[in-house]
Amino acid sequence: MKIDFENNSKLYYSMKEVASHFNVNESLLRFWETEFDTINPRKTDGGTRQYTKADIDNIAVVYHLVKERGLTLEGARQTLRQKKDEETRKIQVIQKLEQIKKELMDMEQEFGE
Repeated sequence: MKIDFENNSKLYYSMKEVASHFNVNESLLRFWETEFDTINPRKTDGGTRQYTKADIDNIAVVYHLVKERGLTLEGARQTLRQKKDEETRKIQVIQKLEQIKKELMDMEQEFGE
């Protein structure tokens, strides 16, 4: 289940929500935390992770590099060191296009009835 950031005013998201958003296991998020210094969610006194929108954006970049582009973890780390801003912009464009597509599909459904 994708998180709808446009219509959601939450400051923090649970690990379960973030894992569901990317359709990955929670253990993968914990693993990526140890592998990528850009992923650093806030932890409560009880150790519960709380992710901000910025944390989720950083995960989106790692997800894109590892899962969609098929880079190794080392390759993803190198890309982040060299081209993080470029990769972040690509992810933002993709997310915006997905949002536009969703809005167009909603409009098509509304007018098609």
